[in-house]
Amino acid sequence: MNAPVHDGGFLPWQVEPARAWLAGRERFAHAWLIHGLRGIGQVEFALAGAAALLCESPNDGLACGACQACNWVAAGNHPDLRRIRPEATALAEGESAEADTAEGKKKQASREIRVEQVRGLLPWFNTATHRGGWRVAVLYPAEALNVISANTLLKILEEPPENTVFLLAGQAPDRLLPTLVSRCRRLPLPVPAADQAQAWLASQGIEQADAWLAACGGAPLLARERARSGGRACPAWLEAFLDLCDGRGTAGELADALADEDIADWVDGFQRLLVDLSLRTGAAPSRYFPAQAARIEALAARLDARRLAEAAHWLARQRRLAGHALNPRFLADHAVALLLKACSPATAGA
Repeated sequence: MNAPVHDGGFLPWQVEPARAWLAGRERFAHAWLIHGLRGIGQVEFALAGAAALLCESPNDGLACGACQACNWVAAGNHPDLRRIRPEATALAEGESAEADTAEGKKKQASREIRVEQVRGLLPWFNTATHRGGWRVAVLYPAEALNVISANTLLKILEEPPENTVFLLAGQAPDRLLPTLVSRCRRLPLPVPAADQAQAWLASQGIEQADAWLAACGGAPLLARERARSGGRACPAWLEAFLDLCDGRGTAGELADALADEDIADWVDGFQRLLVDLSLRTGAAPSRYFPAQAARIEALAARLDARRLAEAAHWLARQRRLAGHALNPRFLADHAVALLLKACSPATAGA
């Protein structure tokens, strides 16, 4: 019987890239930007990487999981490890909320990494590391750094403290302060192979793993999250849109459904649908919604490519502004009208 593969806390598709990355730990850069598609495990990679750097008996470069340092990391109390993330992220991970405000009202959890959190690292830098090893700060998501906190971190990285490694995990380096990115070594993570990702999803108890993986662009953690939410790989509102394109249902009902969804989710879903439509106009197979391939092909056959491109550009703009929409229902109404026009027959009026 083969011995189990040692993963050091990394996800299956991360083990080999992690070994290659950690092989140069003696000449390690002081700051790394670990980035890739949402849902492939950037944060998990950074945290497992921190454990490997702190491990006292690494196994082929990865954390052994058995030494005192690994036990401290697992318990969340290693003195040389800090996790810097927004309060909202900490709450989602199960940490307790901050105290009430002076008025007795619950303070809304911040979605940004605040400057106080970055400055709070300064006293930590002035203490000796445990047994002379590494000190590791993991910041995520990197896009949550606001302008002030990003500039504060930049000043730290310009004169980095000794024996300290910063691991920033994120999705979009282009949304970060360019000077901050320039102070980091970039480590892009690839999307895992479909068979490996599907096998992992099956091991997590996810049925129809192939459909979920396709709908999430090959990102297994996102696929698991959405599958466990109780929905469907092709959301009901997207099916309703395809029905509406075939003359069933009403625009108002679809807008109602979209108004109840997270804007970023339905914008993302429509972007994926438009990619599939574009692929079908070029006779390429659907990428995200293969189960709806026949309906998508029929719709693609009657599209106006110019209007489809305009709708895609509009969705891209909304994705950047998704967290700032003032009137979700108005946005949903506008989206339905625009997308229906984009998907109407090419012979219709422009």
